[in-house]
Amino acid sequence: MIRIAVVGDIGSGKSYVARQFGYPVFDADVEVNKLYRKNKKCYIKLKKALPNYINSFPIKKTKLSSAIMSDKNNLKKIIKIIHPEVRKRMKNFVRKNKNKKIVILDIPLLMENKINKKGDIIIFVDAKKKVIEKRLKRRGNFNPKIVKKLKKFQLSLEIKKKRSNFIIKNNFKTNSIKKSVKVILRKILLNA
Repeated sequence: MIRIAVVGDIGSGKSYVARQFGYPVFDADVEVNKLYRKNKKCYIKLKKALPNYINSFPIKKTKLSSAIMSDKNNLKKIIKIIHPEVRKRMKNFVRKNKNKKIVILDIPLLMENKINKKGDIIIFVDAKKKVIEKRLKRRGNFNPKIVKKLKKFQLSLEIKKKRSNFIIKNNFKTNSIKKSVKVILRKILLNA
């Protein structure tokens, strides 16, 4: 099985690019949202760690944002609870798709949490900062201060770029993304 990991800046279009490959995608953000909405075990742990913020189920992202804004250590507490669960779900996803030729991993903190394996193919999604900012502002839950705090947990984009096998320039035009994905996929399959 070939594992392709898609990395890049917050709002660079990683999830969109990941879906263009046409293979099963593990989307960590989707899994985190499911944990907040459906996982009582995570709720109990978060309530214990952040009693002033988490007091109703399903967990509201606004409450988590408030916790993060009031104390940077709260983000560490959230990560400590959520990341092991996401990792477990990723392992299940890989196990479930073990007969697939390729799986796509869309995990924002892949490198930072050392989730990537030696043979993984890493694709960096590169987008212009101004375009990313414009896109993020259109999101209903955009908070620039939270984005800034999240970025402190991430490796620099330059390091991610250097460690990547391929770079896709995302100009947010569907055709050019599809072409780039096709070219990369061809190269990966030729070397498999």
